[in-house]
Amino acid sequence: MKTRFTLAALFLCSTIANATVKLPAVVGDNMVIQQNADVRLWGTAKANDNVKISTSWGATAIAKADKDGKFLTTVKTQAGSYDAQSITISDKDGSVTLNNVLIGEVWFAGGQSNMEMPLKGFGGCIVKDGMDDAIRAKQYPAIRFFTVPKLHSFDDVTDCNSSWKTTNNFNDVKEFSATAWYFAQNLQPALDVPVGIVVCAYGGSRVESWVPEEILAKYPDIDYSKAGVEAYLPDWERPLVAYKGMFHVAHQFTYKGIIFYQGCSNVGRHDTYAERLAEMVRQWRSEMALGDIPFYFAEIAPYAYDSDNAEGISGALLREAQYKALSLIPNSGMISTNNAALTFEVLNIHPQLKQPVGARFSYLALNMTYGFGDVCCLSPAFSGKWEVKNNEAWIKLINITHGICRNYDIQGFEVAGDDKVFYPADKVWVNWMTDEVVVSSEKVSKPAAVRYCFKNFQIGTLIGGNNLPCVPFRTDNW
Repeated sequence: MKTRFTLAALFLCSTIANATVKLPAVVGDNMVIQQNADVRLWGTAKANDNVKISTSWGATAIAKADKDGKFLTTVKTQAGSYDAQSITISDKDGSVTLNNVLIGEVWFAGGQSNMEMPLKGFGGCIVKDGMDDAIRAKQYPAIRFFTVPKLHSFDDVTDCNSSWKTTNNFNDVKEFSATAWYFAQNLQPALDVPVGIVVCAYGGSRVESWVPEEILAKYPDIDYSKAGVEAYLPDWERPLVAYKGMFHVAHQFTYKGIIFYQGCSNVGRHDTYAERLAEMVRQWRSEMALGDIPFYFAEIAPYAYDSDNAEGISGALLREAQYKALSLIPNSGMISTNNAALTFEVLNIHPQLKQPVGARFSYLALNMTYGFGDVCCLSPAFSGKWEVKNNEAWIKLINITHGICRNYDIQGFEVAGDDKVFYPADKVWVNWMTDEVVVSSEKVSKPAAVRYCFKNFQIGTLIGGNNLPCVPFRTDNW
């Protein structure tokens, strides 16, 4: 057994034969590379030397190292399959061979702690069924993960101490991002090709943490000097340093799209969030140089923001800004997390229900990226249109091609009159002929405004297809 294990390990590890070629960690054994694409490969060699790439599927390329020894080139890939491939990168002194490479679909998973949160959970915060799913992960041998280590830096970091992980080792799998795992777990069998995920997430990071100096220079509230950045407390909210320390580790890899779960640390700064998120996406897409690849992002979780105040609305205002960002970011989609938390988690910013979050990301990808048109992927949302009939507010929704899928016991609505005092709706019903929600309160004779789950923590029951929750909204701007 020991001999067999040693031989297997030798097969799976990069074969290096006297080459001066060095590759970044993300270009390594066990990686998944994007199918039907010009996949980028890069590294260093002797200055001005030619570097040759050959692959087991027959594609070849030649690159020339620059005066600093850096090279970058592309190789064409074929359709995805479960056949293990190899890539040999050689110079005049020798070669490096990457083994157990799969060709399939590759996604970048970014954000803060709710993307970072592993299947094993955090201290005091579990992932529902996370350990069981990690134990069973060997059933998905075609899913691979690369996790960029958490690092703050003022200098561009282009490599890291990490590697692609398979599902063979439970100790590796339990560290996988739970949200990204459940995304991949749906995607892989649906597409019937391998799926690779590169996770680049830092708990507590602000959107300003993920952009360079030239963008931060536009923001009057951000001091991006070294002294200014170091003064930010808590330190995980520091601008610039996650971009410098993590994004450049893997941004040159070739991706199909991006999933992103972030925003909690921008609560209280909703006035600027939509535009800054859109600017971050433009920057990332520019540096990834893959065009307007899909960008799918998650609404922040229900939580008692505002110093443990569940009734406050600062979290709701940030969610409203996230929804606004949809109109600013081409080829984007947003998932709502309104019913992906449990009532006792009001003081837990890391809800345990990560499976529905990852699944909802997969619905967006399957429908909008891969053409699975019957997969419902959009949450019901306020259309911007409503009218008052007697004491009732008639609310027009969009994204209800599958209808409103709960007709009774609809919770989460509030109604206010001209006095701007909101009361819980005591009657909510669905006009199925027009797919309008009709809301009223005995305490409001003439509605002037309606809100749905427009609080830091309020879980509603209004759903569309695939149990997708209605996006929290308000009709007023009070």
